[in-house]
Amino acid sequence: MTKYVVDSCAWIEYLEGSEKGVHLATILESNANTIITSSATLAEIISKFERHSKNSTLAAECITSLSTIQDVHREIAIAAGKVHAKAKKKIKDFGMLDAFVAATAQITGGKILTGDAHFKTFKNAVLI
Repeated sequence: MTKYVVDSCAWIEYLEGSEKGVHLATILESNANTIITSSATLAEIISKFERHSKNSTLAAECITSLSTIQDVHREIAIAAGKVHAKAKKKIKDFGMLDAFVAATAQITGGKILTGDAHFKTFKNAVLI
């Protein structure tokens, strides 16, 4: 069983049914995998869908039915701050939400499932 922490980029590809999203479906819908989504990622997706007049309720239902939502707690927040500080030295536009995804993967022992090039140097990243 493989554990994946899915970032917003990957979820959006899946939710929009893109070519990459179709490939992601084999990972996200497989009972052989454990799928985790940071609560920060869920918030980011809801915001994007709301800003683009897309159905955020349906998006949230889909994400929560296919994954476990990992709340941001003290340990993840501290790890995210450290990841962010380290990554910003190399990647100037590395965002704090990306740091929460990386920290969630670090704490849960999962791989980062992403289409975001910011993660290309992360050893535990699976780029789509």
